Amino acid sequence: MRKIASFVALSLLTVVVPTAGRAAPVCPGVRAADAPKVFVKRDLLVPMSDGVVLHANVVLPSANGNKPNAGSFPVLLTQTPYNKNSTGLNFEDDALVEHGYAQVIVDVRGTGSSQGNWDSFGAREQADGGELVDWLTGTNLRIAKPAWSNGTLGLHGTSYGAINQLLTAARRPGIVRSIFPIVPMSDSYRDITVSGAQLDTSFIPSWLGLVTALGLVPPTDVSKDPTSSAAVLVQHAKNVKKFQAATVVSATTGGDKAYDGPFYRLRSPIEVIGNVTAPTFIVGGWYDLFQRGEPLLFQRLQAQGTPVRLLMGPWTHVGSGIMNGLPTAGEPCTLSELELRWQDHWVKGLGNDLSDIQPVTYKPINDSDFSTAPSWPPAAPAYRALFASGRSLPGVPGSLSPTAPGKHQNPAKLLQQTPSGMCSKSTTQWTAGGGEGGFCDTDNETNDPTGAAYDLPLPNGARIAGPIAAHLWLSTTATDAFVTVRLEDVDSTGRSHQLSAGWNVLSMRALDDAKSEKVGGFYVRPYHPFTRASALGVNAGTIYDLWVEIFPVAATIPAGDSLRLAVQTSDVPHLSAPLPQLQRMAGGVLSVYHDADHPSMIVVPFQN
Repeated sequence: MRKIASFVALSLLTVVVPTAGRAAPVCPGVRAADAPKVFVKRDLLVPMSDGVVLHANVVLPSANGNKPNAGSFPVLLTQTPYNKNSTGLNFEDDALVEHGYAQVIVDVRGTGSSQGNWDSFGAREQADGGELVDWLTGTNLRIAKPAWSNGTLGLHGTSYGAINQLLTAARRPGIVRSIFPIVPMSDSYRDITVSGAQLDTSFIPSWLGLVTALGLVPPTDVSKDPTSSAAVLVQHAKNVKKFQAATVVSATTGGDKAYDGPFYRLRSPIEVIGNVTAPTFIVGGWYDLFQRGEPLLFQRLQAQGTPVRLLMGPWTHVGSGIMNGLPTAGEPCTLSELELRWQDHWVKGLGNDLSDIQPVTYKPINDSDFSTAPSWPPAAPAYRALFASGRSLPGVPGSLSPTAPGKHQNPAKLLQQTPSGMCSKSTTQWTAGGGEGGFCDTDNETNDPTGAAYDLPLPNGARIAGPIAAHLWLSTTATDAFVTVRLEDVDSTGRSHQLSAGWNVLSMRALDDAKSEKVGGFYVRPYHPFTRASALGVNAGTIYDLWVEIFPVAATIPAGDSLRLAVQTSDVPHLSAPLPQLQRMAGGVLSVYHDADHPSMIVVPFQN
């Protein structure tokens, strides 16, 4: 666990550290820095309304680094569970501060040096976000606004620090002026924690370990108040059993945390996105941990009239690609420069022009250039059903065709719980970038034979962009089953590059039509309740139809390549079944049907 936590910590560092150097910017609209250095005030004590005291660092502009510049500044509030003193993990951005901002970095309750019990975006933590905004903007008479704040405020942070931007902005509409969430979550259940009703075991345990470890580091002000510091450490240690361990045990044993419900709805920004009025710039990725939800957040914000931008590309949660040059007006902008322009416009009101930043900027997989669009998907896709047919053998795929099968065909038979996924892009994505650039990251060729595969040659190539869904007809010899469905690009050498994937447990096949998206009679974004009450029985030998949500993506398929539908019965180490589910699946054989009466298919958003 310690090694995994160290890896996550090191990886997160690579994405949040601003680009090195202070060369003259070529990004349009970026101005020179107001100050060459920063000054950090550590461990300000901020009392919450329930008596819990949070610890904060304040990073201020400085001419020489020895003392802060005089005056007051607009504030960028950052909330982190990774210890405000951890370089990189605290989301400190000196480049923004040097341009005349005060950055306030707060340990969320129960983490770092802060008092209280951590429960990961729980109700009290969300209330803290609102109270911190009130303190820094002078709207809370209980705590005096600090002299270095001029009363205007935006939010800043990555990952956890992006998610709580949305939750905090929803609590203080009209007061938070701007947010810039980099790789934020939308739905805490579906996006990451329990995908398709199986548990994320490649990221969540290591992430919990990271937060736990950084919460047991002695507070930096221990010499000033050793008694209080010791009490904080004891409280953090006791909470590990109360929250972290209890959550894992509940999920793995098939308790309430294995199902969607109030716990996950409370922690899902999509549930409160209607309250977000602050202009929002969302950065996401096709292989990010939150790939599913980032376009959904954008769609909701745009539909309700909130000023919003979306930037998506083929990078992972902590990959280096996200820090490369980004297009605005044909010139490169780093992510930090884009945020400076965004915060300057909305927080400082400088009036700098943002018209060259289109609502959607995205880089399709396999493309060397970015594209822009007024909305997501970038154009009304032509959703086409591609049907599986023929006999799929290891190394010999069946066919994928726009024509439905016209006769009886024998189903593909797959042993359940075959260890699929280890050598695939899925492992890279769901370890937040582990093994990026290696063989398994770029080629699923050795993984595909662990299941069934169906190919459609594309002599002229194709472009796809939007949500994807698969409709499968399945039976099992057990009393439950699980499928992984991958959409892949296969080149002429047989190299198979994963574009996107989806997962679902057969007993959790119930659909919520009101929350699903349908186009032309097809589900293109099926929504499963995943509640305990929505679970359906599975009888051995009975054929069931199952819609599987495949996460949205944009990709260009080169001429001569093939589009592949790959179906497997696991996705390890990414996902693991809760114990009761595992028992129901044990020893089963899954049949995948693709005949005239059971036309298994994948619905793909082609761009004309």
